[in-house]
Amino acid sequence: MLPSYTVENYLKALFQAQGGLGPEDLVPMGRLAAALGVVPGTATTMVKTLADSGLVRYEPYAGVRLTAAGEKLAAMVLRRHRLIELFLVKVMGMSWTEVHDEAEHLEHAVSERLIERIDEMLGRPAVDPHGDPIPDPEGAVDRRKYDTLLTCPLGSRVTVSRVTDQDTSFLTFVERHDLKPGSIVEVQERDEAADSVRLKAQNERQITIGARAASKVLVQAIQALVLSLLVPCSALAQPPVQPSASAGPADAPFEILDNSFLVEEAFNQERGIFQNIFGFQRNDGAWDFAFTQEWPFRSQQHQLSYTVPFAGVSGDTGFGDVMLNYRYQALMEDPGYPAFSPRISLILPTGSTELTRNALGLQVNLPVSKQYGHWYVHANGGFTWYPRADTQPGLEDSERVSLTTPHISGSGIYRLRPMFNLMVESVLAFEQFADSDGSKARDTVFTLSPGARGGWNLGDHQLILGAAVPITWVASDSSAGVLLYLSYELPFGRQP
Repeated sequence: MLPSYTVENYLKALFQAQGGLGPEDLVPMGRLAAALGVVPGTATTMVKTLADSGLVRYEPYAGVRLTAAGEKLAAMVLRRHRLIELFLVKVMGMSWTEVHDEAEHLEHAVSERLIERIDEMLGRPAVDPHGDPIPDPEGAVDRRKYDTLLTCPLGSRVTVSRVTDQDTSFLTFVERHDLKPGSIVEVQERDEAADSVRLKAQNERQITIGARAASKVLVQAIQALVLSLLVPCSALAQPPVQPSASAGPADAPFEILDNSFLVEEAFNQERGIFQNIFGFQRNDGAWDFAFTQEWPFRSQQHQLSYTVPFAGVSGDTGFGDVMLNYRYQALMEDPGYPAFSPRISLILPTGSTELTRNALGLQVNLPVSKQYGHWYVHANGGFTWYPRADTQPGLEDSERVSLTTPHISGSGIYRLRPMFNLMVESVLAFEQFADSDGSKARDTVFTLSPGARGGWNLGDHQLILGAAVPITWVASDSSAGVLLYLSYELPFGRQP
């Protein structure tokens, strides 16, 4: 029997209905018929056909249950559905409130080959946009149990893990009340007479919802977790600070992303959101200021940006070389995979005489990012290349040489509070330069920069402020400076 649209729908409905039952319990026929929107007689006829095909075990007047073969097939349907939902949100930029119905149609049309490509492109995700677990290629699915907002402890902070109702109006309600997966809330009171639940959401917002709605929001209690340090204590120059109770669970998503100062993070801008970044550094009498603006292009997978620098060195001030950047979100972060988003930049010779190579340049960077509890670890590797750098910009007939500067860098970011992070960044560059006669040499430049960042979510806007003290070593010389950072993210066309 080849799976058909109707067969797959029956198998999927049975798979989901069995989720709340014991290992041998049968799904009542009335419940199955209600889930599919058909009369019991129609459901019984189809179930008998499925039983003849070995996909279900049917007991008249008792109920029905999937066989091992039926469970595997149903899990594959569910896998397609949930991966399609995530693809529509992450790549196509659709709202999580509208993708369920689209996935209902597409799940029957796509091939397994296409689903595997989607899974790979999304970074092997574990859950869909609603927090529902995505079955693996073998059909295994995470069946962990959750509390709901009706059953979790009063007065305890919990993190929203799943939303069980896929109706568009309910998801819009959840979004409006800050109850999407990853949100942290505290159940303060349950009023049985009023059939309501009072919550305190992030930013101290008070929310009251009905008991029926509360039963559809699955949560996980925040437990005391032992932090495993991923950055050596000596790099932090102080004992590790234990996470504040308000930092949230160790596996909760970070609320500040893509806001490092020196080490690039592997996260593109979400569709409909652009970012403005202002950075200022002063070190050993020299200073530079840079403005960067980042825009998603069609989807989060592609990002375009530009950087305009302005600097002062040895009494000379002016514009530096403008950079035009493209970054590709090759991997989205998943429990088993880091985020990875290679960037390539074109460097334009727009700077004043003292602040330019007077030649086109190319920069390549390979950022990787991975969360480990309350830590985020970032690593970069790449190079800057000027194929025809001018040894004496501003002079005619000066020597032209090829200069390449490779670099590696890494950082550890620690979540002390949801919107406040401690951070230490390090950059090692092997800077190549040329004298006026064209002879080339290298300097090894190492920078260690402890700092901090914090911010505020203002509706659809996010404001981040940061500061650091970069210490730079060149050969036996060292110097300390100051770094100031400001980022402002806002929507230009967010999907409803």
